[in-house]
Amino acid sequence: LDIDHPEIEDFITWKAREEDKVIALAKMGYAADIDGEAYQTVSGQNSNNSVRFNDEFMQKVVQLDRDPTSTIILRGRRDSSVDRPVRVSHLWEIFNKSAWRCADPAPQFDDTFNAWHTCPAGEDGDLTARHNRINSTNPCGEYAFLDDTSCNLASINIMRFFDPGLHTFDTGAYLHLFTIAQLALEASIHWGQFPTPAIARKTWAFRATGLGLANLASLFMSVGIPYDSAEARAIGGALAGILTGQSYAISAVMAQQLTPFIHYEKNRDHMLRVIRNHSRAAGVRTDEAEAIGYQLPVVDHQLLEQRGSGPLSEALKESWTRAETWGGEHGYRNAQVSVMAPTGTISFAMDCAATSIEPFFSHVVYKKLAGGGLMKLVNPVVEEGLAARGYSREEREAIVAYIMREGDDGMILDGKIEGAPFLKDEDLAIFDTANQCGSGERYLPWQGHVGMVAAITPLISGAVSKTVNLPREATVQDFADVVLSSWSQGIKGITLYRDGSKYAQPLNIRLAGVESQDLPLEDLTYQDLLHVAKKAREELDECNEKLDRGEWVHGRVKPYGIRTGTTHPAQIEDVKVYITVNRDEEGAITELFMTTDREGTLITGLLNSLSKTISVMLQYGIRPEAISKMLRGQKYEPYGFVQRRPYIKYCTSVSDLISKVLDIEAGDFTRVQVKPEGLPGGEGSGESKATRFQISMDDFIHEKAREASRTGQRLHDGSVCPNCSGTRMVKNGTCKVCLDCGETTGCS
Repeated sequence: LDIDHPEIEDFITWKAREEDKVIALAKMGYAADIDGEAYQTVSGQNSNNSVRFNDEFMQKVVQLDRDPTSTIILRGRRDSSVDRPVRVSHLWEIFNKSAWRCADPAPQFDDTFNAWHTCPAGEDGDLTARHNRINSTNPCGEYAFLDDTSCNLASINIMRFFDPGLHTFDTGAYLHLFTIAQLALEASIHWGQFPTPAIARKTWAFRATGLGLANLASLFMSVGIPYDSAEARAIGGALAGILTGQSYAISAVMAQQLTPFIHYEKNRDHMLRVIRNHSRAAGVRTDEAEAIGYQLPVVDHQLLEQRGSGPLSEALKESWTRAETWGGEHGYRNAQVSVMAPTGTISFAMDCAATSIEPFFSHVVYKKLAGGGLMKLVNPVVEEGLAARGYSREEREAIVAYIMREGDDGMILDGKIEGAPFLKDEDLAIFDTANQCGSGERYLPWQGHVGMVAAITPLISGAVSKTVNLPREATVQDFADVVLSSWSQGIKGITLYRDGSKYAQPLNIRLAGVESQDLPLEDLTYQDLLHVAKKAREELDECNEKLDRGEWVHGRVKPYGIRTGTTHPAQIEDVKVYITVNRDEEGAITELFMTTDREGTLITGLLNSLSKTISVMLQYGIRPEAISKMLRGQKYEPYGFVQRRPYIKYCTSVSDLISKVLDIEAGDFTRVQVKPEGLPGGEGSGESKATRFQISMDDFIHEKAREASRTGQRLHDGSVCPNCSGTRMVKNGTCKVCLDCGETTGCS
């Protein structure tokens, strides 16, 4: 649907809403696999939806930072009364959100399609007629031509021409096959049967054929080059360019022997312009591109020569020289000759390890089959890629065995290649796949997908059916970046898919149980929720049994070496106490020591015993907060007013004093009598640490008492602060001021 259609908003969000319905039905117990009742119940599941963006809209998207309020007019096709303006930012946002949510709709770029249209005059010669434009594509997006036309497709397994032993590509056989394939496709038009008279008439009149490639990723891996590399893009562009150039040359030969397609003369000038642009993209012509609004990608012949692919470079130049020369003399039998079809399931019949121009989905995938069951698919080309990089037989076997490790159930344990023995870091990119393999972290960035499509698109007649696979963690902005980058590089259309964005998907990189998936409980089906609950109960019972057996007691971690700590002096009545808190390298409290000025007394022995007990508890992993809670409020002598502490002014025992010191060390001042500045009664954040510094009791003066301390007289008559019970009082006029908390007994 066009971006300016009056129902475009409902169309964009349609399948995202339907996906929500599937989840709701699944929660109610309806089967939600590919063939389940949930998907069969909702609408839109037998279509691939696309939005046609024109250049005007995309240029406004580019300018959104400067003009965020820009609009377009949604125009009624038959009734102008429904016309209305809508913000570009709104349409752009809901499009990317919907694509992120459920992989629909996909973007198609209308003006880019029509810049490469070989027959804009159609049957009637009217260049302004809407019906003579390219308005849509087939469901997979590769065949793009006039309305009511058809195209028979054929794909070539590119690996049939590569000798992995000799590392050579049979360019001559590759060229020869196009002659046979195009003759076969031409014959399929002659003998074909069609569903409507209009399709039969126009297919016969324009005779579009659709030859393409498959298994391209296997070729890249077999020769030891990364999919996301300039070398791969040069080779991919050259192979696609040779296919299209030689096919147009053969089409010109057929036109010489028979006739050009019926409406060739009406469209001659436009088709020859497109042919010249193809030739420029192939690196044959060096003049400026015609009627192209972006920088045209050109095959890098110098790079092909440097890496030993000179025969491909020469074949590309010769094929387009013939196509342009012979077509100019005789015309063309076929209005189009090439596309890049997805070659999904049929790739298995073609003996392909990879589909179309797609990278490998993963080294190990599980394909869910229609009607139930699954198939384990394993990448068979890894060993050839390793051999191309010079690994010995023993090293190759060890690396493959590492990927293919299986559990007792016959399933692959992981499937990642990272960490494999003997594998060098510089070779990892060769084996990157569209998705993460097992617990591995590497995968092809979206730029690699887009770059390959951009390299191939100007060298084929139709479009590339290609999916940009994105990880589950991809964002809506990632989707927006892919779409904008695709348009700017001259791609005609592209599909985006985020792993897990569909409730059921045919290809999976792992078959993990639902309990290992990071899904909110509210998104689980009834059966999955029961499974999670049963699993949680089993784990809880197992945990309780281990606790009962004493298997999960925290081992003691003794500190060693030189430690850093903080000493907290205090005086309760006439007993002076020094509490030292030590921490490890990570800042965790590991020891607590207490000493007193009463050497050789009972209280000294008790303090030592309490110190050791608390230290051992800390080293067994018991949190300081728990120890503080245990000690808090215990009452025994000595107790009462506390001196020599800026924050603690009263405790019920030495244990209670320790509790308050542990709270302060944890940044919690809620239970002390005097709060530091900036923490008026609230707990510190869970990550806060007490500020540790040396301070003399004589130096600490509360902010409210600083003026009185400078002008007043220190009292030593036993005066006690009525607020904090501190004894450091100053006479200021006729009143008394507490240096510890700033409280005044009267007018100061």
